[in-house]
Parts: sequence; structure tokens; C-alpha cells
Amino acid sequence: MKKSVSLACIMAAAFGVAAPASAFEPDRPVEFIVTAGPGGGTDIFARTIQAIIGKYELMKAPVVVTNKGSASGAEGFVYTATNKGDAYKLAFGTNNAYLLPVRAKVPYKAEDLTPVAALASDEFILWVNGKEEFNTAAEFVSKAKKTSDAMKVGGSQSKDVDHILTVMINEATGSKLGYIPFKSGGEAVVQLAGRHVAANVNNPSENLGQWQAGMVKPLCVFKSVKLSNETKVAGDKAWSDIPTCKESGIAIDNYSMPRTVWLPAGVDQDAVKFYADLMRKVSETPEWAKYLADTSQSPAYIAGDDFKAAIEMDGAAVGEVLKREGWLAN
Repeated sequence: MKKSVSLACIMAAAFGVAAPASAFEPDRPVEFIVTAGPGGGTDIFARTIQAIIGKYELMKAPVVVTNKGSASGAEGFVYTATNKGDAYKLAFGTNNAYLLPVRAKVPYKAEDLTPVAALASDEFILWVNGKEEFNTAAEFVSKAKKTSDAMKVGGSQSKDVDHILTVMINEATGSKLGYIPFKSGGEAVVQLAGRHVAANVNNPSENLGQWQAGMVKPLCVFKSVKLSNETKVAGDKAWSDIPTCKESGIAIDNYSMPRTVWLPAGVDQDAVKFYADLMRKVSETPEWAKYLADTSQSPAYIAGDDFKAAIEMDGAAVGEVLKREGWLAN
């Protein structure tokens, strides 16, 4: 009689590793706290991980997903932070986990959270209306400098990642772009398609439908190298056809938004290691590769000291912009 083999064992064999016993392993339901509303990028991020964990039996305990997205995600981080030492609550977010307390009065500090891992990097692209006569970032900057009234860039929220990037473009080019905040990246692209703003700096997936319809077009990606996806997504164009901003007229090397996972402060390191290893296993599955391709994100798994160093570097760079603009929370 043949013995059944679990998917977990198959995955362990596929990755060339054993499945050693951990000093910590959850023995009751784990709550995934999504610091955004249902259907958004952070929600899809968390639920994709939930599905992969279940499919490959990467953890014995079940996962329950809870959405707490009010106040730009502060609701979810506050909820996580107030459960100090609870190894059964993981918050899913972006760099807003450590930037929110810097730019807004919220009832938690970055130190109230324990960094677990970052799994992906959501890139930023400079988009303009599809009917614009120019096709390069240099031409966009030239027009911005010549226009008497400030050209407007639409984005999601005020003093957040889109707004910060717009300020950085002005600093890098000497232009005076204005900024108009909308409730979401989806609303911002609708305004761009209708020519109510001159540009936006949405993530790739947020503008894909309008790009395919010819309503908007990309000028450059804020990344040191081109995107790697060579699949044709808009006519004969692929994500890999988009030039980098640095090579095409805007001297910004890298600007992206990490997809991150957090525990409350005070959690034992054994639990942190368990969840970091869990996220690593998730990042090595074909389903995760498909998720990255479908959402046009870049693979970027980091944990431990590397993740902490990345947080420090990003926090310092963005903090300088917030300080110059007078956006620091008092």
C-alpha cells in the first residue's frame, strides 16, 4: 500500500531542505492583519501568502485575515502594537509601518513593531496621458520647466509615497510640479486618463488597464535597472521596454514601496525566526512568482539584519524630504 506524501514534504524536497522542528511553531490560529481595505494591494499581498501557506501546508495552524485599513493603515498597526508580545498577530503593510509615525500623529511608534520580512518591491513609474506628444522623461521635464502654471501630478493620499516622489522629482530636476491627492491610485489614473492632471507616479499594476487601452503611457521607471518582465502587455510593449528614469532625464536611482510583514514588539526571537523562514518558503514557490508577475512587482525577500538596515536607509532618505517640506509630526 502506497503511503501518502504531504505537499509540505514535496516542497521541502523541491527546495532541497529538510523540515526541521522549530523552537516555536503556532498551535492556534494566526491572525493576518491587513493594514488596508479589502481588494487593495496589501490585501491581495496577505491573502496570496495565506493561500500559499495553506496549499503547501507550510504551517499547521490556520490563518485568519482581518482588514484594519482606516487612517492610512494606522488602525492595523495600532492594533498590532497594542498586542505586545503576541506571536499570533502579523501585520501586513508597506513602508507606512515606519513612516506613518514620522509624518503623522498616530498612537504607536515604529519601535512598537518587530520587523519580520519584506517579500516584494512595488515599483513606481512616471505616467502621462496617452495623447501627449512627448515620449521621454526629459521631454516631460522640459515642458514642466517651460509651463507658466505648475503642471499637476496626481497621486494617492497627501504626504505619502506618491507625494514624496513628486517632491523628489522637483528636487532632482529643478521643476515645480504641483501635487493633487486622490483617495487611491485608481482614482489618480482616471483623472490622468481624463487629462485633469498632467501625470501620475502609480505602481505598474494600477495603470495597466489604461495603458492597454492607450489612455496613458509610461515614460520611465524609478529603478536602477529596467523591469525584467518581457511579456507583451500593451500592444507590442512590455514592462521591460520602459527605460529607467535615471537614464532618461530624472536623476532618481531607486524609489519603490516594499511589501512588509510585522509582529508586535516583545515577541520572542524564535517566533520572529519562524515567521521569517515561513515567508522565505512562500517567496520560493511558483505561486509567488506568478503573483509577482501578475502585479508587476520585483522579488525582494529580505529579513533579519538586512531588513533592519533597509528600514534605516529608507527611513533616513524619506525623513530628509519630510523635514525639508515641514511634514514631520510634532
